[in-house]
Amino acid sequence: MAKSKKTPDFEQSLEKLETLVEALEAGDLTLEQSLKQFEEGIALTRACQTALGEAEQTVKVLTEKNGQPALEDLDVDAADE
Repeated sequence: MAKSKKTPDFEQSLEKLETLVEALEAGDLTLEQSLKQFEEGIALTRACQTALGEAEQTVKVLTEKNGQPALEDLDVDAADE
């Protein structure tokens, strides 16, 4: 499945979000700059949440067979031996 070139990947979005948070926490921005950074941060947060939701759905599809979980619980006692 090809990614749209308009949408940055999860890691890039998360890194940019961390940079925005650091800038906001530093307190060196004007009110207008802070609001702009905050707005961008909200958009990045939503993009990250969407990407995580899609990844979770993909994992769910891959680990189910005929609508039932295809994975079995790990037998901890057998794994210790």
